[in-house]
Amino acid sequence: MLFEGHRLTPTQRRIAHCMVRRAADAPFLSSVELAELAGVSQPSVTRFAVALGFDGYPALRRHLREVAPAEAGADADLNEYQQAVHAEIENLRHLAELLADPAPVERAGRILAASRPLPVLGLRAAASQAYGFSYFAAKVHPDVRLLDEGGSMLTDRVDAAVRAGASALLCFALPRHPREVVDALAYARSTGLTVVTVADSAFAPVAAHSDLLLPAAVGTGLAFDTACAPMLLGRVLLEAMCDGLPDAQARLEEFDVGAAERGLFVE
Repeated sequence: MLFEGHRLTPTQRRIAHCMVRRAADAPFLSSVELAELAGVSQPSVTRFAVALGFDGYPALRRHLREVAPAEAGADADLNEYQQAVHAEIENLRHLAELLADPAPVERAGRILAASRPLPVLGLRAAASQAYGFSYFAAKVHPDVRLLDEGGSMLTDRVDAAVRAGASALLCFALPRHPREVVDALAYARSTGLTVVTVADSAFAPVAAHSDLLLPAAVGTGLAFDTACAPMLLGRVLLEAMCDGLPDAQARLEEFDVGAAERGLFVE
């Protein structure tokens, strides 16, 4: 809420993104430490605080300490694995709060349902998210095209989807954000596609190239990020898309009949 009310430069958005990802630490970081974490200069951090309406970075840090929940030490008796699980639970709680206003997800569902075909992009860490969405979406959407490999063929596949009639592209974007994903989204928008993105933050690098961004935080307590909230948001988005497809239920029933006839699943 603090960041979204202001027009931020790309450098300032990078600082904001870093603070969102390190929300628990942010109220206690010096301007130098924050600059190092965000990969920017210390004066950039000062200008960032002023852009938010504060006299300087110390005033911003005091504000963060005042609004931060007083739960220090609550996880002191938990091991690192338990702490990671509790952090993901908090991410899910935050997602539930965001979904109190269902309008953005419902709008995204309508946009995706109307696109024939529907390209779904996800590279590296986000590839599994894109694959999972595509697997289920293909049961109700007539033409889903998974884009989970980068390289020079990526723009070709975007072009092919546009020629086939696509009007939108869904992207899953998770840290660390590959440059080719940012470039692919910029290219997709240049072709006229509406870009819907599920990302770890509203201040992720892909935000500038997304028409509609749906945020869901990742966990950072382990050696590799955890993505329970983005995965759940993907399933919520599937539900919203089904609501925009009048024959979705019929397609699901048809699949179930075929699966039973082939003995596809073990009961």
